[in-house]
Amino acid sequence: MNKTKQTLIVAFALFSLFFGAGNLILPPYLGVQAGGNWYLVAFGFALTAVIIPILGIYAHARLQGTMFDFGKKVSPIFSAVYCVFMYAIAVALPAPRTASVTHEMAIAPFFDSPALLTSCIYFAFVFLFVMNRSRLLSLIGKYLTPLIVIILLIIIGLGIYGGSSETVTTAVSSPFALITSGIFEGYQTFDAIAGVVVGAVIVLSLKTYGEGTFEEKKKLISQAGFIAGFGLFIIYAGLIICGYLLQASFPENATRTEVLTNLSQITLGNIGTTFLSVLVALACFTTAVGIITGASDYVSGLFQDSRKAYTITAILSSVIGVIVGSYNVAFIIDIALPALMFIYPITIVLILLNVLPQKFASETVFKAVVLVTFIFSIPDFLKFLIPVDNLQGVLNSIPLANHSLGWVLPALIVFLLLNFKNFTTKRLAN
Repeated sequence: MNKTKQTLIVAFALFSLFFGAGNLILPPYLGVQAGGNWYLVAFGFALTAVIIPILGIYAHARLQGTMFDFGKKVSPIFSAVYCVFMYAIAVALPAPRTASVTHEMAIAPFFDSPALLTSCIYFAFVFLFVMNRSRLLSLIGKYLTPLIVIILLIIIGLGIYGGSSETVTTAVSSPFALITSGIFEGYQTFDAIAGVVVGAVIVLSLKTYGEGTFEEKKKLISQAGFIAGFGLFIIYAGLIICGYLLQASFPENATRTEVLTNLSQITLGNIGTTFLSVLVALACFTTAVGIITGASDYVSGLFQDSRKAYTITAILSSVIGVIVGSYNVAFIIDIALPALMFIYPITIVLILLNVLPQKFASETVFKAVVLVTFIFSIPDFLKFLIPVDNLQGVLNSIPLANHSLGWVLPALIVFLLLNFKNFTTKRLAN
């Protein structure tokens, strides 16, 4: 296959595997909330929904292994636990959420059918795609993603062309608060987790295109990741701008879903709801396929690439998807938040360390930085289990902890100190 064509297909597949329902619902709402400061939330959102996930893909291009390789420098036991926890979260929360969103936005407006029926049919099709993973990149990259992109570009183009910024109401005034609100909305996309999960899917799926050298695959994955990331940023920024320009057209205190629904109706008229339904269904479906394929790949690898292990994992994941996906979106988001605030910082740190040159990311650095990140992420996790007032003393003593970023400075300081120590030791030895 032509290298350029292959790169584009992989890029489209990556885009689609990343672009789930959360990626659609969140950006327009951010634009409404930020008003004229839309570029600040766009920056924060891009950090956690574009840059970190694409760096995860680049890390996979360098490692070309499985998710286990992401954490093995900390320790094999840590990496094994991390992988199990990551795949368990991915299979139990974001994958079922795609079915729930599909029902609420694409099925319920047209049919009076139960969510359980939608979830059953939805994951039956997901299972079929997962079991035909040899055609995964081709089916997603050639057909599904272009349709998603076309519909989105039409909505964004019409929204920007017909929008007006006459009424601007900024809900949050502090620039830093706006950036952090964008950062945490980016958390809700699960894209850093997706970067680690679907990156492994891409690496393994490339084998279906024939043998290639390590460097050829690294170049292809890196280029595809950059293209996918650029596409994601354009779409996100466009949707945020649309939210800002059309904010006067939305109902007061509109929810994320209502903002997106109104945006499609304003830009596409009476057929807006139908177009939105198709878009949501496609975006959700490709994400679910990528997650379950990644989980099945991992378990299969534990049993010497057993096809039986792959199939059993795909079946169990689909069953979990059917059960959890039959609940409403709000419930799934609520139960996801504690785990999200705990696993996201560790995932971000592992991605960043894996893209750095090895001289800056020794095993000692991996161990220390991940440990510090783990410790300073605990207060963010505990916020959802005990009253915040009981934690206020701890939060006040840690820089940025009140913004749920208390792990950032300690992890950075430990990273710099250890590298300074390594540099000084080597210099004295020479």
